[in-house]
Amino acid sequence: MLTEILEKLRVQFGADSFVMSEFRDNVRVHVQPARVFEFLKHLKGELGFDMLVEQTAVDYLYYPDATDRFGVIYILLNTTTGARLIVKTMLNEPNLKLPSVYSLWKGADWMEREIYDMYGIRFEGHPNLLRILMPQEFAAYPLRKDYPLRGRGERHNFPVITRAES
Repeated sequence: MLTEILEKLRVQFGADSFVMSEFRDNVRVHVQPARVFEFLKHLKGELGFDMLVEQTAVDYLYYPDATDRFGVIYILLNTTTGARLIVKTMLNEPNLKLPSVYSLWKGADWMEREIYDMYGIRFEGHPNLLRILMPQEFAAYPLRKDYPLRGRGERHNFPVITRAES
């Protein structure tokens, strides 16, 4: 089933537009950031991948033999056939921007906000790209590998919240 899908992708986008790999029965497709939106749009509209199961990011800063700093991963499901496909794109600083897939899958709303909040990757076209886990005034991105485990002393700027006695 996935071999047919990969062949259709090769016909549509060209054999050199993506790299396919497989690990433990998971098929992964690596796509360039400039083409990831049209690739995902084709997967949804033409090939029936109607569910975005997960969207996440990885920081490969100290990863052995890594050539790129960040990876953004989309896990897709075709609910009719049960086919799953992992689409991955790589980013490097200073250009940490990707098109939002919110227009394709509304469920990407909070996932893209979490990636932005934790890694600083911006999703252009997202309707409300605000932090959801950290305070708005927080200037860093805690899941980056260069962020110190004990923080950078940001807490002294936050207001102290006390409980009123009843």
